[in-house]
Amino acid sequence: MADNRTDRRVRRTKALLQQGLIQLMETKDVKDISVKELSDLADINRGTFYLHYSDIYDMLKQLEDELFAEFYDIIDRTLPSDSAAHCPQTTLFEVFSFLERHREIARVMISPHGDLAFVNRLKNLVQKRLDSILASKLASGDGCYLEAFAVSGCIGVIETWLAQPVPPTPDIMAVICGNMLENGFMPN
Repeated sequence: MADNRTDRRVRRTKALLQQGLIQLMETKDVKDISVKELSDLADINRGTFYLHYSDIYDMLKQLEDELFAEFYDIIDRTLPSDSAAHCPQTTLFEVFSFLERHREIARVMISPHGDLAFVNRLKNLVQKRLDSILASKLASGDGCYLEAFAVSGCIGVIETWLAQPVPPTPDIMAVICGNMLENGFMPN
């Protein structure tokens, strides 16, 4: 029972710190956020912060690592290396559902005060998986341009979607993005 109670307190503390970090990142760059400021906002002792993280960057890295672990799982499950049986809308639905669950942190990570390393890590992950899909479909050397266009376009769509006060649901976004990726910008 004591372990369960401790785990619950640790989860609560980390959630309060995460909420505080998100709130501060809406107006400040990460480099301008101090442990004292975050701890005061979360109403947590600085010593408690240091029980879990060595500094703000460590906290940010741990948050990113947790997000990417879940994101890698989604990509591995829905975007197979063998693209023959791939349905992009399945992957897109899972990605937008993931982003909806983690909306606040994803929004600030992609925002001007966010972490460029997070965006680059996201792009690299998608780009690596697209490499295997596009390699089998494109014999010419212009696949790198198509890949760059698709990756940057997807990040732009995600950024726009996260900024909407009342965004479309993940299933609607999967259809919109799936159609753009499969058909380009021309209507069917």
